[in-house]
Formats: sequence, structure tokens, C-alpha cells
Amino acid sequence: MGFSKSFPRTIEGSNYPVWEEVKLTEKEEKEQEGYCRVENISLMKECVDDAKGIMKEKGLKNFQTDLINMAISLFEKRASHSVYWKENKAKEKFDELF
Repeated sequence: MGFSKSFPRTIEGSNYPVWEEVKLTEKEEKEQEGYCRVENISLMKECVDDAKGIMKEKGLKNFQTDLINMAISLFEKRASHSVYWKENKAKEKFDELF
């Protein structure tokens, strides 16, 4: 089942929006997952570097498990999920249609 998202479209003379469903093709969905993967790998590398900097700045011992746990915490705070990318793509399609 492909990714879909509904967006409100305002209609002149109506107080209520009409909800339009936008579906991504399988190709569009895979493309967004690819963008997300590349971005998440880059983000995780930045988080590892940031964790190293924090540990050094605070005088913490550089144990790998501590470093990785800190990097994962940073990553979870910053990470974009694939749904975010897919929703953005669906919003682009909605904006093009309406």
C-alpha cells in the first residue's frame, strides 16, 4: 500500500475545507526514502562528531559506548523520519494540483 496524505483545500463561499487525498507513486515513495536515508546517515555522523566534542569539552572519558549512546540521543532529537519526507512530497503534489 502506497503512502497517502490528505490536505485541506479551501473553497470560496464555504466555511469548511474539502479534504483532498494525495497519493505517492511507488517510485516517489522510494525516492523519498532514499533522500531520508542519505540525510539520516549524514545526521548521524554529525551527531557522533558533536558527541565527541561534548565529551572532550566536559572532560568526560572517551568510552565508545558512552559516545555512541550520546550520539544516538542527539540523533533521536534531530532525526527526520521517512514520513516527514513523504509528507513533504505529498504536499508538493497537492500544491501543484491545487
